[in-house]
Amino acid sequence: MTSRPSTDPVPVAALHPVTRSVQPMLHELAVCLAAPTTALSAADGQLQATGAQGVFHADVRVLSRAEVHVGGREPETLSSGPVGGGGYQFVAVLRQLGDDEPDPTVRLDRWRRVVPGGLSETLRLSSTANRPVTTTASVELGCDFAGIEHVKQGGVGVPAVASITSDGVVWSRGGLRVTVTPSPAGQVTRTRHGVRVTWALALAPGDQADFGWTLEVSDADGVVAAAPSSARWPAPVVTADDRRLAQLVSQSLADLSGLRMVTRDRPEDVFLAAGSPWYLTLFGRDSLWAARMLLPLGTELAAGTLRTLAARQGSREDPRTEEQPGKILHEVRRADRAQAGGVTHLPAQYYGTVDATPLWVVLLYEAWRWGLPAGQVEELLDAAVRALDWVVGTGDEDGFLQYVDRTGRGLANQGWKDSGDSVRFDDGRLATPPIALCEVQGYAHQAAMCGAELLAAFGRPGGARYREWAQRLRERFRDSFWTSVGGRRFPALALDRDHRPVDALSSNIGHLLGTGLLDNAEAARVAALLSGPDMDSGYGLRTMSSATGGYRPLSYHCGSVWPHDTAIVVSAMARQGHGTAVAGLVEGLLAAGAGYAGRLPELWSGDPRGQLLRPVPYPASCRPQAWSAAASVALVQALLGLRPDVPSGRLQLSPIRPSPVGRLRVEGLRIGSAEVTVEIDRYGDVVEVSGTDLTVEV
Repeated sequence: MTSRPSTDPVPVAALHPVTRSVQPMLHELAVCLAAPTTALSAADGQLQATGAQGVFHADVRVLSRAEVHVGGREPETLSSGPVGGGGYQFVAVLRQLGDDEPDPTVRLDRWRRVVPGGLSETLRLSSTANRPVTTTASVELGCDFAGIEHVKQGGVGVPAVASITSDGVVWSRGGLRVTVTPSPAGQVTRTRHGVRVTWALALAPGDQADFGWTLEVSDADGVVAAAPSSARWPAPVVTADDRRLAQLVSQSLADLSGLRMVTRDRPEDVFLAAGSPWYLTLFGRDSLWAARMLLPLGTELAAGTLRTLAARQGSREDPRTEEQPGKILHEVRRADRAQAGGVTHLPAQYYGTVDATPLWVVLLYEAWRWGLPAGQVEELLDAAVRALDWVVGTGDEDGFLQYVDRTGRGLANQGWKDSGDSVRFDDGRLATPPIALCEVQGYAHQAAMCGAELLAAFGRPGGARYREWAQRLRERFRDSFWTSVGGRRFPALALDRDHRPVDALSSNIGHLLGTGLLDNAEAARVAALLSGPDMDSGYGLRTMSSATGGYRPLSYHCGSVWPHDTAIVVSAMARQGHGTAVAGLVEGLLAAGAGYAGRLPELWSGDPRGQLLRPVPYPASCRPQAWSAAASVALVQALLGLRPDVPSGRLQLSPIRPSPVGRLRVEGLRIGSAEVTVEIDRYGDVVEVSGTDLTVEV
């Protein structure tokens, strides 16, 4: 049985044991999101206490059931779809009511809207029947307070006991209080699963009746909270010959708006939750990458993310949480939680990540170049030095950043591919830790160089030390990581415990592009390999080559496609002039986006595009996911070739030639304090740059 220890500050509900960890399917659920609250239901609108259905607040399910019946029967749903941010509409008919004829004459519309800490449902029963309709409508409600990790393993909670008040229904546990208020009042009775609210309805011909309910969550012990309503969310206007791009950007920005959050101790510093529903919290790596990809929309999100993580930067050695001085955390939760049947048990504030610390430094540097005010940069330089000291001081005897879970209860893998089976040799064998990932060495090199430049720009000493360290790392990497398989030479995915190259060809090597760790010839070789048919699925970049022994198209990290991964590689390839390789990957992401109506999920299958009408969903994939949604903006930046350097007063433009999306115009880009418009034609020639005082270099 999975449970939290007795020291958990927020007691959890009783939980039914998980006999086998099978993640619930998410890909067909209706999603309403306004972080830290999300609602997931079946496509017909019913929340049926199965799988991942329910209303979640941060990492707890606060409503496990909301089933509507009319006349004792479930409505028959005709259509459903999102309505604005955080909203959904369901349209159904009641064919047992009304006139006795083939055409339905009684209809039920159900509107759901989620706001941070709350949800409302308005239902309208309408009749076009020739005779009066008298019936009852009811909603059965339940709450189980199940923790998100238990739900993710396919578990369910035991229904909590409700208190029935004069205004409605209340469930309480620890610092959580959940209140449901019916409107109009209705009759409230207890059921085996919770409570039922019943309304008596009488409709004359052509009449309609409205009823519904609201849910409010009070979370005294929560770590995260909603972003302030005053926080501005930019909405650039994208026009392209390829209309899929505009749809993708529009839906992505709507999704990203719903993922904005703050921590309770820093209520003005906005960051993006990693994804719904499993990761509605602060994640170091995910939040950093998302903020970095969204720099074309302004530096405010980057600043909030940097400050929030700096406030929790490691200050001591703690083997249990893997905290170390200078280290940036992996994630923060309400309380300790168990995963995978209790074998993995992560602390509430967990530092088990090898890449968040260098990525933090790189984001600070990039935000500075995009126009983060000097005063805000300077306030974070001490944290940057601590992070850099962690980067250069924690490697193995060769200076490579590596990880190993010494507790036996943390994450076995601590890069972005953090599933337990993600680091494999070409023949499919698992690598043995300690493990030094190739892309992490690239991040470390880039962080050292960026940190040195920042220190020099602000008159701080110490930059030479980091530059020298980066140069030594570059030389050691070339000697240790490059390997050959089947006549192809490329950087290994990682080095294992014995410093042997883990020789699977993977997308990780694409993250090396643009970090300075490869020379031009090496970068060209990597770009060519990643554009091959074993890596490019046609719907984006596979995480692992289909020619390797460990490849599985529906593996979480060994053959699936992650849009953020593809976008990172596209951005780096574009910066280094590999336009031919980029075009196919851009087309793949646009095709995938169209297949998902513009909402890119966390990942999808690596099956080849030629065999599919649309990408096969990974069933437990988060939707929306911050860095997946942010990938659309990264594509726009790559297509335009935007490289601002606000401190030096320059804006470089190097569009992909020819443009994979034809003519492209983007209005409302934020560079420094200016709103900028950039337009290119289908050949990739710059047509217009306006709104900026920077010197434009094409």
